[in-house]
Amino acid sequence: MHAVINDIISSTEKRVQNLKIKTEPASLKSSVKERDSNKRDIIGAITERKQRGKVAVIAEVKPASPGKKLRDINPEDAAIIAAEMERAGAVAISVLTEPEFFHGSTDNLRSVRNAISLPVLRKDFIVDEIQFSEIESDLILLIAGILGEKLEEMVDMAMSKGFEPLVEVHNETELKNALESKTRIIGINNRNLSNLEIDLNTTLQLIPLVKDYDTKNGQNHIIISESGMHTIDDVRMVVKAGADAVLVGTSIIKSGEIYAKTKELVDSLYY
Repeated sequence: MHAVINDIISSTEKRVQNLKIKTEPASLKSSVKERDSNKRDIIGAITERKQRGKVAVIAEVKPASPGKKLRDINPEDAAIIAAEMERAGAVAISVLTEPEFFHGSTDNLRSVRNAISLPVLRKDFIVDEIQFSEIESDLILLIAGILGEKLEEMVDMAMSKGFEPLVEVHNETELKNALESKTRIIGINNRNLSNLEIDLNTTLQLIPLVKDYDTKNGQNHIIISESGMHTIDDVRMVVKAGADAVLVGTSIIKSGEIYAKTKELVDSLYY
């Protein structure tokens, strides 16, 4: 694990401890039925988008990467950005809520979810069950390489709380653990957690393993390629390899043209 990732995990664990101190026990008993009834269907949305010949783009409201600030994004800005992404044809919106390294916030997520009708993914480093009670979202990111042996338990817990878990993997070992859980969505992150380098070949190498597993076990996981897609050709490559959707943040935010860049990626198969 790269030193930056270890720093993020340490920061997250401190954040979790503070959350436990501040959280009233009664507030943890949020209504799962209410959350279930409000949950927006990402799998149906991805399927519908593919049937229309469009790329299912999960566009990300991303203020920063570690060591690289992209732009200031407050809750009002987040809602405007997300609305532009929705108008351009994004299938869902990812919102970063990690505050120290990615400059995200749960306020941004709340503002986005109130402003749009698309499914919303909470993008954070989830290490403790108390984080499930922190903010409402439709999907929640669970990182296999960080959760390790806790992954299956956390997937089950996320589902019991009314979330659709998106399990992120970076290699074969993590993928095997993810496939043994009940998750319906596998995110293949092209960024290596050991050196933080990006290689789209990660998606190309792992997709056949998911397809083979599904064929043998009568399952049908949704596969999302994450990180490192900047151009139409990048998107075409992973979609051709079998990705059902792509998650793109940096290239959309950096472009300064939220609507135009999102639409370009959504329409990648037409160019």
